[in-house]
Amino acid sequence: MDTTALTSGLAVLLEVLATAVNIYLLVLFVRVLLSWFPNMAGNPVVGGVASITDPYLNIFRGVIPPLGGIDLSALLAFITLNLLQSLLMGSSAKFAAMSQVF
Repeated sequence: MDTTALTSGLAVLLEVLATAVNIYLLVLFVRVLLSWFPNMAGNPVVGGVASITDPYLNIFRGVIPPLGGIDLSALLAFITLNLLQSLLMGSSAKFAAMSQVF
């Protein structure tokens, strides 16, 4: 198999994954904003966003308990996703550069 095609394809795949993480970050941000409006709990849009983001947030809720009624798990969730996105974009750039060399 051609090494250039493989590294180029891997760079594109990593970039697509980084874009997916970016979209998930946006959905997570919307979830955090909607949590400030408890009277919207019955809204189907809020329920859909919560069903997408709550499984991920529950991982961090087990690590950081709410302090004084404030849920800080979203902060750790954002930091983790930003780190993942940075790693994916950095790796994508390296594979893209490698495909230029070959």
